[in-house]
Amino acid sequence: MKQVRKAILGIKIGMTQIFDEQGQAVPVTVVEAGPCTVLQKKNHASDGYNAIQVGFGNLKENRVNQPLKGHFKKANVKPLRFIREFRMENIDEYEIGQDIKVDVFAPGDIVDVVGTSKGKGFAGAVKRHNFARGSMGHGSKYHRRPGSLGAKGPARVFKGRKLPGRLGGERVTVQGLKVVKVYPERNLILIKGSIPGPKKGLVLIKNSAKA
Repeated sequence: MKQVRKAILGIKIGMTQIFDEQGQAVPVTVVEAGPCTVLQKKNHASDGYNAIQVGFGNLKENRVNQPLKGHFKKANVKPLRFIREFRMENIDEYEIGQDIKVDVFAPGDIVDVVGTSKGKGFAGAVKRHNFARGSMGHGSKYHRRPGSLGAKGPARVFKGRKLPGRLGGERVTVQGLKVVKVYPERNLILIKGSIPGPKKGLVLIKNSAKA
């Protein structure tokens, strides 16, 4: 993961629309983001890179194994469901036990959102890779098949060939999305457009790498 200036974990709530100052409808995704608690700080001297480890989401204590119990106890925080690392430019701005809240972002910020796409199961080449289908006439007999594998000499299928297979359930990053509104008192952030993953799916929101 590349270094970021600010980032937060959240749960995707769903999509809705709001109206801007000109009365135009804006499609937004609602995310319940944070608070995330800093569990550990890693530095270049001891770990080879600078990062902070954060936890998000409440978890019952009886669902935590002994090593994690010790890890949470050392940070003096309650058990948390999700643990992730953020490679930050300056880890000195954070302390163990500190909460990172949604107000680190403001309306107008450009962000990248990382999530796990919805799993679609086994899919053919037309749906999975946007292949063009063949003629649908009765004489065609070649409608949605993957086509020639293009390997006459070796008589084998080359690695990386686009074929039917499992679709979805992969890490996806959507770049350059705009923050429309932030509600710090409710830990909500509204992002213009759609983001990957199902409802209640975990997402990572970070400052845009290209903006």
